[in-house]
Amino acid sequence: MARINNHVVIMAGGVGSRFWPMSTVEHPKQFIDVLGCGKTLLQLTVDRFEGICDAKNIWVVTNIDYMNIVKEQLPEIPETNILCEPCRRNTAPCICYVSWKIKATDPKANIVVTPSDHIVTNPVEFRRVITDCLQFTSETDAIVTLGMKPFRPETGYGYIQADLTSSSPRNKEIYRVYSFREKPDMETAQQYIRKNNYFWNSGIFVWNVSTIVNAFRVYEPAMSKIFESMLPIYGTDKEADEINKRFPDCDSISVDYAIMEKAEEIFVCPADFGWSDLGTWGSLLAQTKKDLYGNSCIGNNITLYETRNCMIHTTQEKRVVIQGLDGYIVAEKDDTLLICKLSDEQRIKQFSEI
Repeated sequence: MARINNHVVIMAGGVGSRFWPMSTVEHPKQFIDVLGCGKTLLQLTVDRFEGICDAKNIWVVTNIDYMNIVKEQLPEIPETNILCEPCRRNTAPCICYVSWKIKATDPKANIVVTPSDHIVTNPVEFRRVITDCLQFTSETDAIVTLGMKPFRPETGYGYIQADLTSSSPRNKEIYRVYSFREKPDMETAQQYIRKNNYFWNSGIFVWNVSTIVNAFRVYEPAMSKIFESMLPIYGTDKEADEINKRFPDCDSISVDYAIMEKAEEIFVCPADFGWSDLGTWGSLLAQTKKDLYGNSCIGNNITLYETRNCMIHTTQEKRVVIQGLDGYIVAEKDDTLLICKLSDEQRIKQFSEI
């Protein structure tokens, strides 16, 4: 496997306000410094692939509304590698588009596809796993997804059921997928956690470019035909206009439904590198360093009294003093302050629309 053929595709078109008031539809979470470390989630995603591939082989697929934000945050990425969707059509069309575009210039490409808004606390182990998976897919026609070893019954993630009876002869850490499972209720999640062959579906995929375009040809022929027919114009002035015209014709479907649940050579690599999709303030609390009382504080001037199990995110140089809270979110951005029970954070979207 030559590193020159390694490519990373980052999906950065998502919208949402679950981290409101920090994130908004105009500026969603992948473009903000959620961890208070000086880098956005998108920038951290690029950083963790250091050594996996060169900057010229990093691709970002985003909504046209976020083009300028991506250019500003990732100046090292060639502008031609930022692909803009004219409308939202879920993950399958964007992956089909970028796969055919990569194939046009690198028929031997080996590709990692990853969301832009996850965190990884052990990037060294992450790079080891990714490198091993890239080696595996460079030698086979396999599609590999990363399965995260669960440590709690989680209802917010889909699950992968693996066949652990025998590993692949080429890699002892990679197993066949037995089935994909939707986000479960709590009782089902507790059943999964008691078994050793259920893993969280991370949404991180590894494959050879020929493998994935052939899978689209078989399972999504209409979609594949759209992007395959554009091979002569990729990289030309005609590409953007043609994408704007034809992308809306694609069905809105996830790659999980379009490909993963139908293809035959599907494998999972169980891994443990401190992963979270940071879908909620509660998940941020779980993934960040806490004091003796279970509080996580992101900000420079925060003082707590008689306060427990709280997520405090106040980074705009104000003095913050909190007394007597248990299980709350305290977050501020510009002229908005949120104080909300962690148990009620599903109502944050409602609050953001007031």
